[in-house]
Amino acid sequence: ERVAMLRVIRDRLTRGLELAIVAIVALLVVSVVWGVFTRYALGEQAKWTEELARFLLIWVALLGGAVAFATRSHLGVDVFVNRLHPEARRVTEVVAFLVVLFFAVTVLLLGGAKVVREALALEQTTPALGWKMGHVYLALPISGFFVALYTLEHLVATLRRRPSNTDAEA
Repeated sequence: ERVAMLRVIRDRLTRGLELAIVAIVALLVVSVVWGVFTRYALGEQAKWTEELARFLLIWVALLGGAVAFATRSHLGVDVFVNRLHPEARRVTEVVAFLVVLFFAVTVLLLGGAKVVREALALEQTTPALGWKMGHVYLALPISGFFVALYTLEHLVATLRRRPSNTDAEA
């Protein structure tokens, strides 16, 4: 019952993340189209469009990477891993998840939170939009949280799974 409730919470968080990505991509398209329109139709590109597009692309990449990790749609080179004995493959997966978890927590979550704090403390702002850079950098700890969450989920599932001969054929 507790596992089912945690799964529902995780699914809702993931759905919210997916909806946020859709909204960000829509804003990105509008920003780029407006920038192109102002450049060619009005003779001078609106200065804020390029900066906004750059920041939105960063957010889409980081949050999209987290969603891809959740759905196991991320890129991976598993040619050699698939040739391993099922138990060796399982150990390799566990090690890989531990490395990803370490990176997500130390670099994205903790390191990203530090960058956000420092940027806000220094009152850094973006040149064209005047936004606080700390808010732009929030993509780092947010994506780190989600990558860590999904990694823990995959790690627990891998540790609970019993290797079988069908794993070697997959």
